[in-house]
Amino acid sequence: MQRIAEVEEKAVAAISAAASTDELKLLDQQYLGKKGELTGLMRLIGTLPPEDKPQFGGAVNKAKARLQGVLDARVESLKGGERAAQYEKERIDVTLPGLTPQAGREHVLQLAINRIHAVLGTMGFEYAEGPELEDFKYNFDWLNYPEDHPAMDEQDTFYITDDTLLRTQGTAVQGRVFEIEKPPLRHYSIGRTFRNETVDRTHAHTFFQVDCFMVDEGVSMAHLKGTLDTLASAMFGDEAKVRFRPDFFPFVEPGVDYAISTPKLFGGKWVELGGAGMIHPNILRRAGIDTEKYSGFAFGLGVERIPMMAWGIDDLRNFLENDQRFLEQFG
Repeated sequence: MQRIAEVEEKAVAAISAAASTDELKLLDQQYLGKKGELTGLMRLIGTLPPEDKPQFGGAVNKAKARLQGVLDARVESLKGGERAAQYEKERIDVTLPGLTPQAGREHVLQLAINRIHAVLGTMGFEYAEGPELEDFKYNFDWLNYPEDHPAMDEQDTFYITDDTLLRTQGTAVQGRVFEIEKPPLRHYSIGRTFRNETVDRTHAHTFFQVDCFMVDEGVSMAHLKGTLDTLASAMFGDEAKVRFRPDFFPFVEPGVDYAISTPKLFGGKWVELGGAGMIHPNILRRAGIDTEKYSGFAFGLGVERIPMMAWGIDDLRNFLENDQRFLEQFG
């Protein structure tokens, strides 16, 4: 019995001296846990005479109950102080000035894309979207690329399988539209395109491209020129002019590269923006469109070229490096 009293007295002293509820949890395990000192005294029952066992077991249980009561009382006593200290630590001074929230802004490329949407949408073109992981047939076959044509070397890309690749041009959406719609057609697409390029100041493996096309009765190069004039004026100002020069693209005939000139940019020098032309009759015929009745134009350009020209940006890498010092200049 003396051993029970000694353990109980030591435990009560330790509980009274505890400074936190965390310490009390450790003391609970130390004295009242399955392997605790007071609980462990029960193992002594086997060494006692039969007539002393009930009295000893009862004394241990009563000591455990008293100790549990002391422990619970001490926990409640310490909880109040700890709660008050936590409240004080987390207290907010409502008289202090508030924190100014960080406002986000649209990326410079998104700003250009928004403007393109607005201009082409106002002109009656309908937005069409195609997958970035494209089928070979839409990226090349539908666009009149002969097998092993040298023009394909300029559009080396990332192949996933023999028949699927990361699209090299937004023009790939044309075949998808032609399969489900018939003239008159006015569509445009904007999205990421990919080519196997060594990244430097003027080249990138990932870039955004706009593709626009129209198919209707009597569509001519004059309609193409007028559309590009309107787009150039909206993007670069009313003084912007558009120039055509003959060029080759498998999906247009005749084909041209087009450039713009404005006194506000590069001293009025001509700067190439993209390729364009009349949609090749082979493509229209493949879509089941009567080439005697319908004709169409198409053009494409890189979105990055617009802010590069408008703001004098001379390095393509700036658009994708997420340098906040660069991005904060726009918007």
